[in-house]
Amino acid sequence: MNTPAYQAVINISNLKSGFALGLRCDADEILAVDFLTPRAAVTPKTPLAQEAVRQLRAYLKDPAFEFGLPLAPAGTHFQRRVWEGIAAIPSGETLSYGALAKSINSAPRAVGGACGANPYAVVVPCHRVVASGGGLGGFGHERAGFSLEIKRWLLAHEDARWQ
Repeated sequence: MNTPAYQAVINISNLKSGFALGLRCDADEILAVDFLTPRAAVTPKTPLAQEAVRQLRAYLKDPAFEFGLPLAPAGTHFQRRVWEGIAAIPSGETLSYGALAKSINSAPRAVGGACGANPYAVVVPCHRVVASGGGLGGFGHERAGFSLEIKRWLLAHEDARWQ
């Protein structure tokens, strides 16, 4: 399995085990922001990567920060509808998979699948979508472990209530 080439990597050491954000971009658009296990930082290699790192660090300091990054077109028409709905959830708030599904005339499981396919971690804040009844639900196609700890940390960082 090939490891993607990242134009920048930011370390976040606020979890017990920490995590990192890997940024992939071309000269004009962000291609992906990935959650990674802890690793060495990579200095931004392009002006856009430098700006993305600046904005990601601004979010890490202030969870109310609003991103303004050019995101490469990705996903199906349905996934893009879900991601638009997610992007509208304010920092510090959550919405259930069911409520988001209802707002776009879909089903919660389909919304969960689109959340898991989101290539723009943090920027399109899928962590703000939670299970009905107070559970976290999944994150990154996982229902436990490292990814769920990241989701828990992001929600706490935003002082979001989900229970």
